[in-house]
Amino acid sequence: MKIMKYIPRNAEANFPLANLDEVLNDLMGWNKGGPLRSWAPDVDIAENPESYEIHAELPGMREEDINLTLNNNVLTVSGEKKREIKEEKDNFVRVERSYGKFERSFSLPNNITADRVSANYADGVLKITLPKAEEAKSRTIKVTK
Repeated sequence: MKIMKYIPRNAEANFPLANLDEVLNDLMGWNKGGPLRSWAPDVDIAENPESYEIHAELPGMREEDINLTLNNNVLTVSGEKKREIKEEKDNFVRVERSYGKFERSFSLPNNITADRVSANYADGVLKITLPKAEEAKSRTIKVTK
């Protein structure tokens, strides 16, 4: 299905708002690779006895487009999801996928071993493992007489 312009081609030169569709596309961000609405990846956060894990959905991204920083117990995941631009002109009827830069920050507890934090990216999911310090792991204490 093709979206039709309301301005006939022969009237464009004489119509003062002939480029209205271009102006609207610029305002909506569609000429820049996607809508201007902000987006951030969805995450799951889990805790187990050994570590915390963060799983972030980043489909269609490459590893080199993802940045991780850990500073003062704040983990920041940032990057940019780029829209694939094809040579031929596609006439989109609806665009729902989000593109652009994102940033998510997470305040971490003090019991993280920062030098052992690791990240793995596979099948569109970023998995960040935040190991707990030895003294923070739970343990069973035997009561004696």
